[in-house]
Amino acid sequence: MSCYFRHMEDILTEAGVVVTASNKKQIDKVFHDVVGVTYKDCPTTWRILKQGVISDDQKRRELIDKLQAAVH
Repeated sequence: MSCYFRHMEDILTEAGVVVTASNKKQIDKVFHDVVGVTYKDCPTTWRILKQGVISDDQKRRELIDKLQAAVH
C-alpha cells in the first residue's frame, strides 16, 4: 500500500497533511478515489496521478482540497 507516498510529499505538504500510521489508509483511499481506481490498485493509481493529476493545476487543487477534507 502507498508505494507512491514518497513522490507525493509536495502535495501532502501543500495540503498541510502529515501522514501517520492512523491516517495513511484514509489518505491512500483519497488518492484512489480522485483518480477513480479501485482501492489497493497502487500501480494504476500512481500512473494516473503522475500522468494527469500532479501536472494539471485544477486537478491538483481538487486533490489537495479532498486531502484536507479527509484529514482535517
